[in-house]
Amino acid sequence: MSIRVVVADDQELVRSGFSMVLPAQEDIEVVAEAGDGAEAVAAVHRHAPDVLLLDIRMPGTDGLEAARQVCAQSSCRVVMLTTFDLDEYVYEALYAGASGFLLKDVRRDDLVHAVRVVAAGDSLLAPAVTRRLVADVVRRRREEATARVTPQRLDALTAREAEILRMLARGLTNSEIATTLFVSEHTVKTHVSNVLSKLGLRDRVQAVICAYETGLVTPGAP
Repeated sequence: MSIRVVVADDQELVRSGFSMVLPAQEDIEVVAEAGDGAEAVAAVHRHAPDVLLLDIRMPGTDGLEAARQVCAQSSCRVVMLTTFDLDEYVYEALYAGASGFLLKDVRRDDLVHAVRVVAAGDSLLAPAVTRRLVADVVRRRREEATARVTPQRLDALTAREAEILRMLARGLTNSEIATTLFVSEHTVKTHVSNVLSKLGLRDRVQAVICAYETGLVTPGAP
């Protein structure tokens, strides 16, 4: 079954470029294009895609607001696109519910990989540079979240689940966690699912943010 994608960007050249690259893959299909946030939300409702590639800066309803609506109203996974490598955009995109963040000058292979990873239910937080960026952003914004995110929130987790959450926050994949803990990858997936369920989190991205905000992981710690 093909991965269904909607491409949303106010620049026609960007839209057409992505819409040519992705369908060249046998397992990816671009089902619609959108020129602004409102069109993107409507396209998601109309076509029920697996992934929405969504520009952050667009006229009218911007990408962040569109991401909030899409993530709240559907199971579609969102990857944010921007030419601006700025921390606040990453932070706001992740809190909007996005599962990934890419610059528009992303290489073709990395774009295809991102779509596949996100469609499979994972996030784009594995690269060390992204992990450090999220850690820095969360550290600066942690005071804002203190009132609603407390360490006591983690009390629902078992010791092993808390350990899994630490490893997720440090960017380890399921396979790497399984190797480190000498357990099967299936066991790790079960623990990750339990962590997300107990903490009321949408995906691994939100789990990483929660780990930093609650102090379970400290930015810069090994």
